[in-house]
Amino acid sequence: MAKIKDSLLVLAAALIVLTSCHSLNTVLKSTDRDYKLEMAKRYYAEGKYNNAYILLDNVLPALRGTKAGDEALFMAGMCKFNTHDYDGAAELFKRYYTKSYRNGEFVDEARYYTACSYYESTYPVRLDQSATYQAIKEIQSAMESNPNSKRYAALQDMLFKMQDRLVEKEYLSAKLYYDLGDYFLNCLQGGSNYEACVVTAQNAIKDYPYSPRKEDFAILILRAKFHMAESSVENKKYERYSDTVDEYYGFVNEYPQSKFLKEAKNIFDKSEKELHSKRLRQYTTEIENS
Repeated sequence: MAKIKDSLLVLAAALIVLTSCHSLNTVLKSTDRDYKLEMAKRYYAEGKYNNAYILLDNVLPALRGTKAGDEALFMAGMCKFNTHDYDGAAELFKRYYTKSYRNGEFVDEARYYTACSYYESTYPVRLDQSATYQAIKEIQSAMESNPNSKRYAALQDMLFKMQDRLVEKEYLSAKLYYDLGDYFLNCLQGGSNYEACVVTAQNAIKDYPYSPRKEDFAILILRAKFHMAESSVENKKYERYSDTVDEYYGFVNEYPQSKFLKEAKNIFDKSEKELHSKRLRQYTTEIENS
């Protein structure tokens, strides 16, 4: 009995699938575009977005420029979005507000979902962030197109998240340079990994002055400058230890309650000791030569 029951369940499922396919094919063969559009809406309401899109794609050419076409094109974009085809969704939404229905009923929504599509298409922080820059561009475009949009706050939140992602990418890059340290194979074009760390972190602070990562960039700069001084040739050590001391004063002034204060003070003490030693050596040499 159990086997028969299982067989019946499989058969029933197969019949449902066949019936569903037959229904879609039957609708597609119809010459009544209003019927196709109504069925597309029904499929969409049922969450059958692929079926809905097939019907919408079939009737869109005949509906071009009409009020029904306005709704159908936007709905086609939503079908793609809801099935996670974000590239296809963005293409349809952009077509909606840039070509087909510039003053259409769903312009604001189409711009918003274009931004969402690019937002969803971005890659993890460790990978290339070209898509993130494109998403930021689209989000900003949507925000500028309608500052009074009810979706403005949601767009702003997406923008902040994309910027945070870029900041994190910059932090990982600066940290990588720092971790590589004196590994010379990365310094064949001149400079050093520590110097690259400093430049990357300084640029990040300049580009993202309100980032929560700002303090992390600042301590990286201080660490890198200290190690750069340590590994310098003798005639550059004094200048670079002095630069490290100056960086320390800037750090403690900016972050008087920093969790890195103990580490920063340790760097300062070592740098001051080196500077004192070099001043003493220079003074001794001057006396001997006098």
